[in-house]
This record gives sequence, structure tokens and C-alpha cells, in this order.
Amino acid sequence: MAEITAALVKELRESTGAGMMDCKKALTETGGDLESAKDWLRKKGLAAAAKKAGRTAAEGLVGVVTEGKCGVAVEVNSETDFVARNETFQGFVTQVAKLALAVKGDVDALAKAAYPGAGRSVAEQLSQNIATIGENMSLRRSSGLCVANGIVAGYVHNKLTDNLGKIGVLVALESTGDKAKLEALGRQLAMHIAAARPEWLNVADVDPAALVRERDVLSDQARTSGKPEEIIAKMVEGRLRKFYEETVVHEQIFVMDNETKVSKVIEKAAKEIGAPVKMTGFVRYELGEGIARDADDAA
Repeated sequence: MAEITAALVKELRESTGAGMMDCKKALTETGGDLESAKDWLRKKGLAAAAKKAGRTAAEGLVGVVTEGKCGVAVEVNSETDFVARNETFQGFVTQVAKLALAVKGDVDALAKAAYPGAGRSVAEQLSQNIATIGENMSLRRSSGLCVANGIVAGYVHNKLTDNLGKIGVLVALESTGDKAKLEALGRQLAMHIAAARPEWLNVADVDPAALVRERDVLSDQARTSGKPEEIIAKMVEGRLRKFYEETVVHEQIFVMDNETKVSKVIEKAAKEIGAPVKMTGFVRYELGEGIARDADDAA
């Protein structure tokens, strides 16, 4: 039986999207075999998986569009990267992202929206594209952010063409200060989020179930030291601070200087912007994240 290390649990968590405790249980049930653990999670319905229509669509594009005080991100999947480089597919994703603005990122409303010049809905046009191009595709997700005062900044990493790429980020900043400086800050924060992969905005936003699982894993790890329970409790709290620094954007170290907390970066920038600045939300889409790929696809 392979040793079930924290690194192994983390690897399973990142590849399946399942919770820490579920991953730990899966590895325990399968003797520490990673691939068998993935199958165990899928059988239990605990692993994140793509909506399949016969063949897995895990490639494609993420589109980001901002306008005024709102912005949206969308992900449209295809089977191959070759199709993602097809001008017809790119045009479809660009148009879908623009349509998403009108419905503030509501993916169900987006699928039903009229696709310009086609006499079809977005969902129907997608079906038409599948028939024409010959690959399975899916309108996987869409999210929107708006502010009352301020800006929504957008950023695309690994950009293939304007507003389309492999990673898309939105950052919502509320402020009455200088818009140009606010835009510059928003772009820097979006670039940070693209690189640092935060899961939550503030400590208070951390999913309670995720926190319980993390605390349980850390407690089990700490008990291997053989120290008294009161010492273990302090060890767990110290390690939870590290967990927050890795997953909560305001607690992360800013990637641009590798020394300042993001919360302090915003606080300092507000002085130059001329008014308080508050990050009220973010969206980070990475193409294909959480989609279970077939062995042939992975190869």
C-alpha cells in the first residue's frame, strides 16, 4: 500500500475537483493508488466531470468582455485545440461573450438568447456548429460582475486573439477615484489572480465545508507528531493561516513584488487613486479545469 501523503491528497484534489476529505478517503479505500482513487470518486459522484455528449470536449476558448461597469467571462469547449484556432469557432465565442453582457453572465439565459443573424438561439447555433465542424462542443459556463461605482477589469492569459485565450479573469473594483489608475490596478490584480489561482475573495467567504475538511486533514497531520492536543490545536491554526495565504486573494502575496499582501497593495493604491478602493469580486476561468479527460486526450 502506497503512503497516503498530503502531496498525494493534494494531487488528487487538483485533478478531480473533489474535497480534501473525499480525496483522502478515496486513497485510503484504494490503497493509495491515484488512478483507482479517481475512479472511486467518479463512481461516488464526487469528482468534477464534464457534461459529455459521447466524446469529451476539454479544449476550446475562454472569452472575456468588459463594458462600462460590467464584465463577463465565458468558456466554450471543443474536443481539440485545432478547432479552437478555427475562425468560425473564435467568432462564435466572441459573439457569445458579447451576448453574455446583456444577461450579466447567466449561462441559462445566454443559451436561450437569440444568436444574431441566424434565426436561432445560442444553443441552437452551437448545435449547428457541431454539425458543421464535426466535433462535440459545449457552452460550459458564464459569469458576470458589475459595480455601482468603479470598474470591472478583464485580462486574458495565453491569449490566442483579442479577448480570447486559455485563462480569463475579471476583477470588480468599487471606487470613485481616478478611473485610469483604477483600470491599471485592476489589470495588475487580474494578472495576479491568473497566476496565483485564488479560490475565495476574503477569509469570511471560504466554504465552511472546505474549511472543516482542511482542518480535519491538518489535525490528522499534526497528530502524527505525538504532541498534546492543545499544541496540536495551535499547530492547526498556524497551518490554516498558510491555507488562507494560498487560497484567499486578499491574503495572498502579490505576484508582482513577491512580498506585499494583496490587501496592502489595494490599500496603498487607493492613496494614488484618490479614494478608497474595494475589490468586491473576481472570476477566474481556466480552460478545461475540472473536466475529466479520456486517457487518449490526456496523452
